[in-house]
Amino acid sequence: MTTRPLQFLRRGQPVALRNVPPDRTLLQVLREDLGCTGTKEGCGEGDCGACTVVLGEARDGKAHYSAVNSCIRLAHSIDGMALWTVEDLAEDPLIQPVGDATSAPRQSPTLHPAQEAMVQCHGSQCGFCTPGFVMSLFGMYQNHICHGEPITRELAQEELSGNLCRCTGYRPILDAAQQMTSLPTMRVNEADLLQKLELLAHTQQAPEADFSYISPTTLPTLLAARAAHPDAQVVAGCTDVGLWVTKLHKQYAQVLDVTRAAELRQVVQHADAIHIGAAVTLTDAFAALTAQWPQLHRFATRFAGLPVRNAGTLGGNVANGSPIGDSMPLLIALRAQVVLASQARGERQLPLKDLYTGYRQNVMEADELLVRIVVPRPAQTERLAAYKISKRFDDDISAVCLVLNLDIANGTVQRASIGAGGVAATPARARQTEAALTGQPWTEATAQRAATVLQAEFSPISDMRASGAYRRQVLGSLLQRYWLESQGQPSVSLDTLTLEAAV
Repeated sequence: MTTRPLQFLRRGQPVALRNVPPDRTLLQVLREDLGCTGTKEGCGEGDCGACTVVLGEARDGKAHYSAVNSCIRLAHSIDGMALWTVEDLAEDPLIQPVGDATSAPRQSPTLHPAQEAMVQCHGSQCGFCTPGFVMSLFGMYQNHICHGEPITRELAQEELSGNLCRCTGYRPILDAAQQMTSLPTMRVNEADLLQKLELLAHTQQAPEADFSYISPTTLPTLLAARAAHPDAQVVAGCTDVGLWVTKLHKQYAQVLDVTRAAELRQVVQHADAIHIGAAVTLTDAFAALTAQWPQLHRFATRFAGLPVRNAGTLGGNVANGSPIGDSMPLLIALRAQVVLASQARGERQLPLKDLYTGYRQNVMEADELLVRIVVPRPAQTERLAAYKISKRFDDDISAVCLVLNLDIANGTVQRASIGAGGVAATPARARQTEAALTGQPWTEATAQRAATVLQAEFSPISDMRASGAYRRQVLGSLLQRYWLESQGQPSVSLDTLTLEAAV
């Protein structure tokens, strides 16, 4: 095994670790190699948030902060970034009080507002989940409070949805999120941080072809690496491959990380479509989509918890092809196209609905990679609605996901695009239901007939999340709900309730 040194910034100083295996997780490095046991291991699959840390990187000349799960994050993926764990908040000289004329580093440890608010609001009992909550609060603090944005109850709930507490209860923790605003402000000295990250980026490294963890920075070098190393495990956010490491105990001698290729990290706005690079995080991809379709906000925030969305990528979710992945039904309904590329044959584009051939199987060749997703802009007459049915409201896998996109003009369905998840071996397009709707008057009778067709179109299995009969029933009910909402009937569900209203 030949690995380059893993280098990152911590407490304002560069850290270099040698001989880190390519499949070693960040949590393993923190707890076992560095002795940083404040970061906890709970579920080992990115669900509970006890292992949350915050990463910082430079984007377009500004510092960007992301709370992520260290249990499923490969250690080498943070190369060149800044890292904060719960031990660092009171010790990092880059975190400085606001209003100090000298901007001098703290002379003694001082609790960060994320920590102090948890103390004041009694947000911890057993304490096992507390480090993860504090780190999510720190990320929230840097991304919102330091930019003059208030922390609403709804925002706090959304951004803490990836952190689970079993004894304290969420009320005092949500109180702490809002309490941070009233405490003396402390923020990262971003000018100093960016300068240190720039110096770290220019540290001389050996030729990358010799590494067992390969992370090319351009699309041509990425495709060349894919062709040269067809057996390397391809990773992006690692929110699924990380589980293969932690749960299935798989080992990988060579890893190809696609997230450093600049072309894959871009969202490009065109007049007729949005081009989303395959390595764009789910957080940023959904931000681009909700800017065009604001009604997708709630659906987007229910895609796992924020730490998973901050790490996982849209391209990774699509390439993975899980039948219960929520982004694919949405993209199918939006008539999205995927662009595949190889060094030998260049690029080819095809509808996402034609990508899959079977359970977690697709048409990609061994030397191809998914490089971007093309989402057409909507017509003025389109009506889009996305529904997710799961046992828990937050941080849960769909029993059924249904996304309907109907182009209705002059009272007639001109075109229908329907994507479904959790009802077949692959993310599926409801072709028969689309045919039953297209060209028909948009009436209650049409909706009821189409609901009957939709129920019969798939033969979902029964599993721990739902029975096949329940899934079929829900499909029909969701289409009828879509009809009622199109007629102005207010939607009454957890989606429309706020915490204030629910109290």
